[in-house]
Amino acid sequence: MSEIFGFDAYAPREIAQRVETVGVAKARLALLPLALLGVLAGAFIGLGALGFVIVKSDVALGYAAGQWLGGLVFSLGLLLVVVAGAELFTGNNLLAMAWASGQISTAELLRNWTVVCLANLTGAAGLALLVHLSGHAQLNGGAIGQAVFRIALAKQALPWQEALFRGVLCNLLVCMAVWMAMAGRSVVDKAVAIVFPVSTFVAAGFEHSVANMYLMPLAWLQQQSGAVPAAPAVTWVGMLGNWIPVIVGNLLGGSVLVGLSYHVIYRRQPPQA
Repeated sequence: MSEIFGFDAYAPREIAQRVETVGVAKARLALLPLALLGVLAGAFIGLGALGFVIVKSDVALGYAAGQWLGGLVFSLGLLLVVVAGAELFTGNNLLAMAWASGQISTAELLRNWTVVCLANLTGAAGLALLVHLSGHAQLNGGAIGQAVFRIALAKQALPWQEALFRGVLCNLLVCMAVWMAMAGRSVVDKAVAIVFPVSTFVAAGFEHSVANMYLMPLAWLQQQSGAVPAAPAVTWVGMLGNWIPVIVGNLLGGSVLVGLSYHVIYRRQPPQA
């Protein structure tokens, strides 16, 4: 096919096989490297969110320009995960393909998702603490801290059903970015594949659970230090009220709408006559 179309990339059927093979390796990774790679992924996504907030703190930008430019900067997070190597819960929802093919067990699947999700939270919240202690949020006359606070309050105020469906739409695009990155053979290929879906989900205001695990704790730390108003308050109950439906939505969007759909298309074996 590459000779016909003039490019050297994996075809969709080959991507499906690669995703399954990688999924088996991820599911059977030893606990310590799995957890450490999960911590790195949480920090990487946090760095992307940090860049997004810098863009959103510039009030001179219009809404559309700020959203699209912020999405472009946020793409750094997934690019670091894919190229540098890390274990991200939202991307690992594609392990559903290996599970559906019977190559990994339900226990292995749930082990990966649980460990990686908790490790992502550790990495994202840990980065939030470092950023808070660095005084980064006080830059631009405190506008960065104010932007984080506004974003966190808006996320906390989302009705659960909106958070759920924004999570579904977000991880549909994130997993498509990971899927297309698997087609690439170079860093440039992977970067191009990642930037457009990620920029779109950010610009559209969809919900990424791991990004929220950075933004909301950072806003809480800012509030505890008195850098932003004490009321209305960002609370841990409010954080969980956002994280739980967004995690469920991310899981549905990535594992069902992408992973299981492509499994049925490319990898499901026809029934024996």
